[in-house]
Amino acid sequence: MSRPVILLLSGPNLNLLGEREPEIYGHERLLDHVASARERAQSRGFDLEHMQSNHEGALIDAVHSARKRVVAIVINPGALTHYSWSLHDALVTYDGPIIELHLSNPKEREPWRHISVVEPLAIASIVGKGAAGYPEAIDTAIDAYQEKNG
Repeated sequence: MSRPVILLLSGPNLNLLGEREPEIYGHERLLDHVASARERAQSRGFDLEHMQSNHEGALIDAVHSARKRVVAIVINPGALTHYSWSLHDALVTYDGPIIELHLSNPKEREPWRHISVVEPLAIASIVGKGAAGYPEAIDTAIDAYQEKNG
């Protein structure tokens, strides 16, 4: 019997974590965050798929392919958070729990970062917790899925 799958999506520039503005985003690389998320998911009986892209359309395609296939989406959309209505519209079509994730807290940064087009669709936003946010987001997704599905 296959295990339920959580999709972790990482948006533009997150492939540069560890080198890009470590004073804001920390010294861990994206692969470190994915490994901690995968470890948490597997310890709770779930599998984790991860996809990172610097291209908005690729992330939208990943959301489309997640429909009726994965039990939850955890998404750190990067800068797409603030303006990608096409990503918002793709997420609207997904009927499982969506968790918004950010290493920093966008609402404590530049004013243009205060708006999130993902937040209204997310059951939770995990922000400003750095690396610790990844396993927390996985736990939140799993708890929501289990609450809904017994």
